Amino acid sequence: MPQFEPFRGLRYAALSSQIGQVIAPPYDVITSAERVRLASRHPANAVLVELPEPDLAAGMDRYAVAKALFARWQEGLLRSDPTPCLYPYRMTDADGRSSTGVIGALRLPEDGQESDILPHEQTMPKAKSDRLDLLRATRANLSPIWGLSMTAGLTATFDPSDDKPVADAYDDDGVRHQLWVLSDADSIAAVTEAIGASPVVIADGHHRYETAKAYRAECRAANGDAPSGADLVMALVVELAEDQLTVGAIHRTISGLPTDFDIVEGFAPWFDVVRAGSADERTYSALAESHSLSLVTGGNAYLLLPHAETYDEAGNDLDSSLVAVALSHLPPHELTHRHSVAEATDALRDGTAQAALLLRPVTVEQISEWAAERKRMTPKTTYFSPKPRTGMVFRSLDL
Repeated sequence: MPQFEPFRGLRYAALSSQIGQVIAPPYDVITSAERVRLASRHPANAVLVELPEPDLAAGMDRYAVAKALFARWQEGLLRSDPTPCLYPYRMTDADGRSSTGVIGALRLPEDGQESDILPHEQTMPKAKSDRLDLLRATRANLSPIWGLSMTAGLTATFDPSDDKPVADAYDDDGVRHQLWVLSDADSIAAVTEAIGASPVVIADGHHRYETAKAYRAECRAANGDAPSGADLVMALVVELAEDQLTVGAIHRTISGLPTDFDIVEGFAPWFDVVRAGSADERTYSALAESHSLSLVTGGNAYLLLPHAETYDEAGNDLDSSLVAVALSHLPPHELTHRHSVAEATDALRDGTAQAALLLRPVTVEQISEWAAERKRMTPKTTYFSPKPRTGMVFRSLDL
């Protein structure tokens, strides 16, 4: 079963009143412009080590820069907790909906053995070398992977509501991020026992998880299989429950098709394509309220009603799998994943996309069912939000 352990976190203790100036979103959602803005907020903003840039004047590549910066911050700005702790973490969105999890160190499973740490989705091809080089340089987990525990009642074992947080800040989207320190031995034991009682599903951070496993293999080869900090990875674990999760869909936009290709006709062999109205906000709202899978192209929105053979071809009823069937039969094209309806429809308006596919989010029940059957969903099926911030706590592999 999963082994979840406390660790001596590195925190911006000297900057507790400025924590909002030094935290950053996950590295893989930060644009170039946003990186510049974050870096300008504070000389110790976490983005400077999470997405480092080379120092050409000093002859240092980006990983050497991250190593030097992270080491310098530990001389004063970052302080390690004196004993191993767990770190309850709450994210509350602008509507008041909260997700409360706990950050700790999740022991990596042994290669070749069945594990109760379950990847949730298949992953898109993506180079692991960047994150691996950064891990080698800093010897630290800079941001947590996100796991979902199937243990009912887990949240009650670490609910920090009655205590004052050690870090409290709002991000640019109005989400409040709060961190607590849990050092009591009995409380830590209750949390680790609860997480160890059921599988943990990886919701976000699949590539960091695989990178951590690759680095562990390197360390074991170099130190004769001796135990080390590389045997674990920092993880935020949240109870797999409706009241703790906000699960969104990841939409698709299509570009690069031949200009004379009829996209509606391209989907017709696999779906009944029913016009729903003009491509405007009123139609989008109606589609969302009716929980409809839809196609938007040529100024019109269409309902997509899958044929029986489409389900057979997909092998399941996930929207991401159903549309993948039709997409595989289109002429060569470029597919882009979009995290909101607005992002997808903006691409239509500015001409960078020919069509948008608006998908429905999967349910927590579906995630539980797939996890119980140890199946992985189609890539880019789920978008969990809000996203935990980098910089609330770091985990050094050497403490």
